[in-house]
Amino acid sequence: MTWRTLLEAHIKKLTSPLKEEKVLIMILKKRLTKKEFKILSYMVEGIPQKEQCEKLLLDEERYEKVKTKALKKINFNDLKEELLTAEVL
Repeated sequence: MTWRTLLEAHIKKLTSPLKEEKVLIMILKKRLTKKEFKILSYMVEGIPQKEQCEKLLLDEERYEKVKTKALKKINFNDLKEELLTAEVL
């Protein structure tokens, strides 16, 4: 999985295409907490949830809360607009 496919799967309303991978990673590193970014990067790598919890020293309940918060953040308008390319008219 790539960052682009992960974001396309979880952003509810895409109004234009996403920026290139490197730019997406830089934006997300800046806008998410370290744990939120790590969870999303492990999802991109395809690492199972149980292994992610062990690596991050989180129980499953806390893991789900952090993951949910990260996914909500990528749907906030200001961050979502930053991830999208400017539409060409």
